[in-house]
Amino acid sequence: MTTSADFSITRRDLLMAGAAAVMTAAPSGANAQAGTGDMPSAVGEPAMSKVAITVNGEARELDLDTRTTLLDALREHLHLTGTKKGCDHGQCGACTVMVDGQRINSCLTLAVMHEGDTITTIEGLGAPQNLNAMQAAFVKHDGYQCGYCTPGQICSAVAVLDEIRAGIPSHVSGDLTATPQATVAELRERMSGNICRCGAYSNIVEAIAEVAGRPA
Repeated sequence: MTTSADFSITRRDLLMAGAAAVMTAAPSGANAQAGTGDMPSAVGEPAMSKVAITVNGEARELDLDTRTTLLDALREHLHLTGTKKGCDHGQCGACTVMVDGQRINSCLTLAVMHEGDTITTIEGLGAPQNLNAMQAAFVKHDGYQCGYCTPGQICSAVAVLDEIRAGIPSHVSGDLTATPQATVAELRERMSGNICRCGAYSNIVEAIAEVAGRPA
């Protein structure tokens, strides 16, 4: 006949044996990492990757969590806070930067996707003592107002003029084979992805048109 004391001892022994089996089967964190290269050593640890990019003419190498967006890499790791985090959903344009000459929403792309790319932020366009032509035009026409969206607006505006010069049509281009012009309709359409909650749109168009070399 098995007593309650006998039963509890047997149960304890079984639990201890089970725990020992689990510890024997599972490799330590160090051994697990050694056997899997760059894989995280434990559940929940981030996968890291080195990323080499050129930012505003300077070669930079970062060791990043592979989930890090380009926006967060610029702001949190390179401390280039001119690029703003607005909606973080690619809807406001405040985070616009130029990658290899093309404008993108940096909140919607991972930094590791840009290995070897050349990135230009608002800091790379000009400085307070040496403004880029577009920056100077925004100041002249009061196109910045509160200023939060301005870095993205200016980066986008610079890229817009490059797109027009390259002959890239937009949704409002009437003739897809003709060279597009920097008309008000073209500028408004091409800049529509950059939101200005102050409503300085007409001033922004005037600034871009001046740089484009035509009256607004």
